[in-house]
Amino acid sequence: MTTRAGTSWRHSLEREGRAGRAASVFRTAKKSARQTKQEESKKKAVARRRPLLSRPVDDVYLTWLYERPSYEVEEAVAMLKKFQELDFTYPKQYVYINVTLDMALQKKKKVEQFSSTVLLPYRFTDETNKVLVFTENEQEAEIARENGAAVVGGVELIKWILEDEIQVDSYVAVPAIMPKLIPLRNKLKRKYPSTKRNSLGHDIPKMLQFFREGLEYMVQDEHLIKTRIARLDMSVEQIVANLKTLIQDICTFKPASYGPFVQKLVIRSSTSEGLLLRLDGLLPAEERAAEEQSNAEGDEEKQSQESAST
Repeated sequence: MTTRAGTSWRHSLEREGRAGRAASVFRTAKKSARQTKQEESKKKAVARRRPLLSRPVDDVYLTWLYERPSYEVEEAVAMLKKFQELDFTYPKQYVYINVTLDMALQKKKKVEQFSSTVLLPYRFTDETNKVLVFTENEQEAEIARENGAAVVGGVELIKWILEDEIQVDSYVAVPAIMPKLIPLRNKLKRKYPSTKRNSLGHDIPKMLQFFREGLEYMVQDEHLIKTRIARLDMSVEQIVANLKTLIQDICTFKPASYGPFVQKLVIRSSTSEGLLLRLDGLLPAEERAAEEQSNAEGDEEKQSQESAST
């Protein structure tokens, strides 16, 4: 004789069993759908459209079907000058470059974002930077003033700098005063005087010329440098010389053994579009060798992908 409680308990077990089987079937179907979706995405990745290698024959075309054209630096500068003439824009506008960097090092480490100052071979502006000179020697202080220092002084300046009463573009110092400037280390950060930045030494006139006339640049957005390098009315040779000097300075911040540092280089004027530059002839020898090796590996990978897609 079956009791009502026993029947209810048996029905409850049956319901739980059906629910468990349904859940198991649902999980299996969901896993299968996920695997199918992953396989389809892999197929799409292999069979994606490759950019066409030939240049378009018309001036109306879909840009994403073609590789972005690149130019030799002399050709690109000549094009910028031609754009200015055709558009009747200001002939003395500035020339800018955007440098895209590969900041990766080994084991997921990266090159720290940096800033630097470089003295270009051809000046393109009459503007000068404000430089403060730290010294307690009156003779050195007089030399600093004669060579264009904006501010000259000793430890009495520390309080004003900490309170933002004094703000300049660069700070240089003689070695004798450095132990007294330690309170400014966290405040000045990258601008704290150091031999690595050429802002610590005995040759005050040389340091002042370097930082008053030098071009300061920095890494933005973790991997990008944007800066002006010349005026468009300068000769092609002068613009190219300034560009090469800047690129050589940038490449000193990453060993070539870790691969090419400069990935992409775009030049433009204040009113023109950006032109992609070929890196041949612009990079230092070690950087160029690393880039050629990287390009060869990229070509091999591209060929393997093409063979897999066919």
